[in-house]
Amino acid sequence: MTVEKAPSEPPIKIPDGLVAVVKASCPTCTLIQPVLADLAERADLITFTQDDPSFPAQADWVIDDSDLSVSWNLDLDNVPTLLRIEEGVETARIIGWDRTNWEDFTGVAGLGPDLPPFRPG
Repeated sequence: MTVEKAPSEPPIKIPDGLVAVVKASCPTCTLIQPVLADLAERADLITFTQDDPSFPAQADWVIDDSDLSVSWNLDLDNVPTLLRIEEGVETARIIGWDRTNWEDFTGVAGLGPDLPPFRPG
């Protein structure tokens, strides 16, 4: 999946796999920072951040979306949003944090054991 940016910038390729969209000003997004880092390590998650390029971390798995072009092209209204991209097409989406749903969705057990089990987006 490719997202067009401003004419002076190259388009962004959204890779197949797990993709999260978050923003620093979202309390639920702030809460799940450790989960995002864990998934980046264990499941090759890519994260687009809407309002702070250093949130949730300064890392190669975090991509600045402060112009909201990726979020707009993905038709996102709420964060955090977790997507599955297969062959360049979104095949599934979860909004908010629900440990059981995130574990089922990602196939990764033991996510956020110290976090509340649910928090809306």
